[in-house]
Order: sequence, then structure tokens, then C-alpha cells
Amino acid sequence: MSDFDEQAIRAEARAWLEANWSPDLGLVEWRNMLADTGWGMPAWPKEWYGRGLPAGLAPVVEEEFQRIGAVGVARMGIRMLAAATLLEHGSRMHKEKFLRRILTGEDAWCQLFSEPGCGSDLAGATTRAELKGNRWIVNGQKVWTTSAHHAQYGLLLARTDWDAPKHKGLSYFVIDIDQPGVEVYPLRQMNGHASFNQVFLTDAEVAPEFMVGALGEGWKIATTTLMNERRNADSLRRYAQPNFKPGRAYAEERAEIETVMEPYKWYPQRAGRVDLVVERAKATGRNADPTVRQEIAKLLILSKTAEWTARRARAAQAQGRPQGPEGSLGKLIASHVARAAAHVHTLVSGADAMLAGKDGPLDGVIAEILLSVPATSIAGGTDEIQRNIIAERVLKMPKEPRTDTDRPFREVPRNIIS
Repeated sequence: MSDFDEQAIRAEARAWLEANWSPDLGLVEWRNMLADTGWGMPAWPKEWYGRGLPAGLAPVVEEEFQRIGAVGVARMGIRMLAAATLLEHGSRMHKEKFLRRILTGEDAWCQLFSEPGCGSDLAGATTRAELKGNRWIVNGQKVWTTSAHHAQYGLLLARTDWDAPKHKGLSYFVIDIDQPGVEVYPLRQMNGHASFNQVFLTDAEVAPEFMVGALGEGWKIATTTLMNERRNADSLRRYAQPNFKPGRAYAEERAEIETVMEPYKWYPQRAGRVDLVVERAKATGRNADPTVRQEIAKLLILSKTAEWTARRARAAQAQGRPQGPEGSLGKLIASHVARAAAHVHTLVSGADAMLAGKDGPLDGVIAEILLSVPATSIAGGTDEIQRNIIAERVLKMPKEPRTDTDRPFREVPRNIIS
């Protein structure tokens, strides 16, 4: 029987879980067992806490975890983006130091990419990293940084060469957030949440061995991070469901979700909450309005199309294909779905959709949807950026004219933040 036979893998995973899983284990203790055996991330290489299985067999193992009710490795937040990036580009030291603690949940991560003067134009980053003695010294400001307030480490994109073209002068680092040179301040959003932070870096230090990849390879490595982010945009919802059964492991996982997932609890509203539309229409009687019914039908069709696109992306991942444009296609259609959902919720709830809190429909959830949906068209790369990617990489259209890619970055006009 082949080592990669589905039924053999399922039987092996089931037998191991039945022999070893106990809800009375400590969460970190259990996750270390998963890392030691590779069952937590079976598609990872055997050398790095996996079992070397094809990506398409990972869901088979996941089904066995769900069947028995076993807690998995820590997948929430930015940590999986860090893991994917380090697996592809990190040194042996990076993998030894960070991967196990990512899986056990002992370290939280954030992503220090966006800046006040360069959101969509990520390659225009001006945060500076200068090598002084045996340390990189970092100065600059990052913004829209989810989870920076409780992260131990950050994925940092910084400029190391101002005389190279903008895409070639960037380097990629892992930075320790818990140091005097890093200050984190929360940003209050119009929907009432405070998921994001602005991060000020003032003579923050990074040891040379914590550069990921080679000098000047930051853009290439950041692309890996972003493609994984777009392809796995739905993973937060899949891995953030608490289990209320008794047992130490369950209790510790619930506490982890409450803490780590706090910045993400409004994300379902950001996506438009299509799941609420039909019941809301029935409850308000708006399902009898032919115009509203037509808009609901259009929304459900669009949502199903988006689901199929996401499945296609996951199928490509399962086949071991490299990150492609599917993430941008899915990201763009998600924006259309969210806006269409907000429109339908407004048709269904009428003026009541503007009421927040206990006065509003579903205790203010509908109002939160309307306030949150615009973020879908911005976060993770704007709709305009996704259209450019699709045009250039899918449709093979000529790139739009640029005047800032072939000259030294210091000569490129930039936004000035006063």
C-alpha cells in the first residue's frame, strides 16, 4: 500500500489520535506532541514538524481531528503567514527557532508592511533599515498592523538601499516587538473595534541573522506572504470556533481564541454576512417584495460563484501548485459580494439599518455590517491592485506605464507626511 494512500493515512491518523488525544492535556503539551509526530501540519516537510504528505491529503487528517474533537495546532492570526514565509525563504536557524513555537501558539506575530504614505504601493515603503556595526537599526512607521499589541515578533519590510529601484531596495526581517525601540498604539475604527495599530520604530534593532533571504530580496519574499494571505483569507473563520466541552485543552484553547482572535471578531461583518440575508428577509416580510427578492437572488448567485473560486484556489493548493492569481480573483469577488450584501441588508432593514447597538436590527449587527464592508475593498490589497494583478498575470495585458521602477528610489517623488 502506498505511503500516500488516502485510506491508509486516514486509518493511521485515526489510530494515533485515539491512542493519544485527551482533553485533559495542557494545550502546549498536546501541540508539542503534534509537532513531534507531524500530525498537526501533515503537509509540512518531515524535517519541520510535518509528515511530508501531499497538500490534498491534509483535509483527510483534519477530518479525523474533527471526528474525535481533538484540538489542532495554533493556526490563528498572522502566525501561519509567518510560517509559510519562513518555510519557503527562511534559514535553518529561522525554522528551528520559530516554527515549533508557531505551531504550539507560544508566539504571536504581526505583519509590519503598510505605511501611512504607501498602503497599496507597498514597494514604496520608506521605513529604513541601516546596518551599523553588528545590528540593523530600523526607523520608520507602520500602520494597519493587526495584533501588534500582543505580538512577540513581526514580519518587517524595510528599505535597505535607497539607490536601488524601489522593488530591489527592500529587505525582509523578523523583528522582536518587545524592545524599547518599538511603540504600539491602537487605532479606533468607525465600527467601534480597535483591531489595528500604528507602530513607531525608533532605532529598533535587528540582528543580521534575522534577515529573511538575501539583502534586497524583500519584495520577492513579501509577495509570498501576500499570496498566502489572499489564498487563505477564510482560514480565520475555519479555525476560530471555540469548543465548549470540558477539559483543560478546550479551556486553554477558548482563552487563546478570546485573546488572539479579538482583533478579528468583526471580520464576518466585513464580509457582508450573506448567511443572515434570507432569514432577515423572511423576518421583515421583505421576501414578498419582487425587487428585493431579485437583489437577494443576485447576491446568492454571486456568493456561490465566490465560493467556487475559493474552492478552485484550495484545489490548486492541494495539487501543490505555486501561489497564483486565484487569490486576487477571490479577493476581488469578495469585495463585490460584501458590497452587494450591504446593499441587500439596507433594502431589507430600511432606515433601521442605521441604528447601532441594542436599538438596531440583530442588536446592531446590521449597522456594523454597513460600517465594516468598505474595509474588504482595502485590506490585503485594494480592488484596484487586484485588478492590475488579474489584468497582467491572468489576461496577459501590458503593464500600465510606470515612471518609478527603473531609477533610484531616492529620486522617486513620494508622499510627504507632515
